[in-house]
Amino acid sequence: MPYRPPLVAHEYFSADPPELPRRAHGEPGPQPITHAELMATEPSGVSLKAHAAGGDVLTAQVTAAGEGVIRVRLSTDPAARTRSARAIALTHPDPGYRADVQVDNGIVRVVAGAMTAEISLEPWSIRFTETASGRLLVRTAPGVVDISGRMRTAPFGVSVVDGAVVAYHETFTLPADEVLVGTGERFTPLDLRGQRPVMWNFDAFGSESDRAYKNVPFYQSSRGYGVVVDSGLPIEFDFGASTQSVTQVVVPDDLLDYYVLAGPTPGDVLGRFDRLTGKPVTPPKWAFGSWISSGFFVDTQQAVLERARTIRDHGIPCDVLHLDTYWQPDGKWSELRWNDETFPDPDGMLAELAGMGFRVCVWMNSYLSVNSDRFTEAADRGFLLKNPAGEAYVVDSWHGSFPQGGIVDFTNPDATAWFQDLLRPIARQGVQVFKTDFAEGVPADAVAFNGMTGTELHNVYALLFNDAVSAVTREVHGHSMVWGRSSYLGGQRHAAQWGGDTMCTYEALASSMNGGLAHGLSGVPFWSHDTGGFCGTPTDDLFLRWAQFGALSPLLRFHGTTSREPWKFPAVEAAVIEALELRYRLLPYIYTAALRSGETGEPVMRALMVDSPDDPFAWRAEHAYRLGPDLLVAPMISADQERDLYLPEGQWVDWWSGHVLPGPSIVHTRPALARVPLYARLGALLATTEPAPSVPDGPWGAITLISVGGQSGETEIRDDDGVTVVRAVRDGDTFTVTTSGPARVDRVWLAKATGYADPGTVVLNGNIQE
Repeated sequence: MPYRPPLVAHEYFSADPPELPRRAHGEPGPQPITHAELMATEPSGVSLKAHAAGGDVLTAQVTAAGEGVIRVRLSTDPAARTRSARAIALTHPDPGYRADVQVDNGIVRVVAGAMTAEISLEPWSIRFTETASGRLLVRTAPGVVDISGRMRTAPFGVSVVDGAVVAYHETFTLPADEVLVGTGERFTPLDLRGQRPVMWNFDAFGSESDRAYKNVPFYQSSRGYGVVVDSGLPIEFDFGASTQSVTQVVVPDDLLDYYVLAGPTPGDVLGRFDRLTGKPVTPPKWAFGSWISSGFFVDTQQAVLERARTIRDHGIPCDVLHLDTYWQPDGKWSELRWNDETFPDPDGMLAELAGMGFRVCVWMNSYLSVNSDRFTEAADRGFLLKNPAGEAYVVDSWHGSFPQGGIVDFTNPDATAWFQDLLRPIARQGVQVFKTDFAEGVPADAVAFNGMTGTELHNVYALLFNDAVSAVTREVHGHSMVWGRSSYLGGQRHAAQWGGDTMCTYEALASSMNGGLAHGLSGVPFWSHDTGGFCGTPTDDLFLRWAQFGALSPLLRFHGTTSREPWKFPAVEAAVIEALELRYRLLPYIYTAALRSGETGEPVMRALMVDSPDDPFAWRAEHAYRLGPDLLVAPMISADQERDLYLPEGQWVDWWSGHVLPGPSIVHTRPALARVPLYARLGALLATTEPAPSVPDGPWGAITLISVGGQSGETEIRDDDGVTVVRAVRDGDTFTVTTSGPARVDRVWLAKATGYADPGTVVLNGNIQE
């Protein structure tokens, strides 16, 4: 099926994925594994001789890859590796983990702590269970054969075309009430049932289709488990699209290599995911302030300095100025040189901006325009991907909008070092962050320095690109942050990521939100979006609503094809500033959640099931989220300025009115334009500070603790100098708060909650508060 309807203009994309071959008429279909023989028992699991229906004999391995993690491999060669492994390792199983292996009358059990794989040798099947309770999490499914006698699904096995293996596959049962979520930044409904995503990074042209900039071959289930597929090739998932009874995975690689992760909660699954694929990297504290961009139009040094002064004059809290494409010469992107006509003194400009409290981010990508001498040098030295004829691959990565270019080949260590040497002088001048745009454009027929094809390199190229750039900022500035558009499995080490070129509509705001929630459920906590929408010019009300969404997102950047400077929207500028001041007031709470996410892998912007895993309605709720554990945000998603939202179990206090709403319930709201629907959990303790023009260096100064409803509770305040534990006890009319740790809590503020009387006396660390 074409991506666009036939009568709609199609955009050109230089890197479409290759399609798997179609079966000829009368061919029976995949070869499932029918039965197996135990070959060897090892400390981590078992190796088996797997017999396919067509007579082929393969090797299957079922092992423990860590506590609560079972690994399953199938190949014709037991030593086979994924093709992407030549460039980068996507998973890191624990080599020292020892399984409890039990063999009994044709049943083999591999126990990995919280999870057990129970293997039936004949007929072949695997049941994955919760070890302590024996509860079934998921099991493999045999092939579905229809009335014609042909196999319609792709069970555990192999597909051979013209005598060659073209793909491996696996099929899992999909009960009717099961919800599956994840697979990266997906702009479609959170529940993946009925969807058929291909793991192939696209320049998605927005945030409203099934094409994704950031694919992560990992999903998790409402039944309390997750599945990770280790391959950089275009994996095809089928979540009940072909038949509602199964989930299918087709992997066009040299083997099938997947992991099943135990829960029972999404947080537990994400913790095991991080141990397998790497921990997230938390951005520096200043990055949680607001970022304001020049926008995608011609900029100058004078305009940048004027923008900075206007921000300060208007009292707009801001920490980062982003300079987009035109800091470089037009038509020569991305040669990583200042345009000396429009930016005659970048050193002086950067110094002046630093004096005003701004950090600077500049746009770049890994494509070199044919109009630049950088392209000529890189092509002559063999630093670019090549076409099948062995020449530098010249590609239209801008879809006809700008000159063609070559693509830096990061499988070549010398090319990587050369590219990093272009970045270092810019970073040393004072540029703190690079926006690593694009990187989805490796053509399928490209040839890399290390021998990989474009198909094999395409997805993991984004990881190599961001690794190269983040290494420079780590070397020069001591942090690893980038602002990246494309990513893949393990990309949580690249903070931050943003949602691409979204349209300026309420519908795009809503689908962008879903993308961020799905990405958080895929192991990436630090996500953002082009606040205001990217393509076009937002109306005043949309700009404000998007600013409110941005202010209560993990990270915040204003950016678009036209200006997203708040003073360019004078009718709502004051309300936009109010939203930003709310963010800056909440930064100690947000930064606490961020530091915790860096340890646990849980998202900062949390789909509702993260904190309510036993609530089936929370698994199906969309367009609302918790910001950290104690705030619930429901950005406005339609121009009529009203919406329904789901409140999970608990008591939820309207931030603006103090009205208490019980959950679980569905609430209809029509807030004033200056008020985003925001709710706090009754009993929450929220660390806040006075908003400032920019985020101060070092630990927070004076902290005001907001108690929602004056109830007993406990929380943490995390900061760069350590963790402070806060305990509150309500005893009659006395509210006693004690802190243990470095944070300086100077005051307790009692937030009103209707029906809950304020205490008469507040005691903070032994002192009665006046």
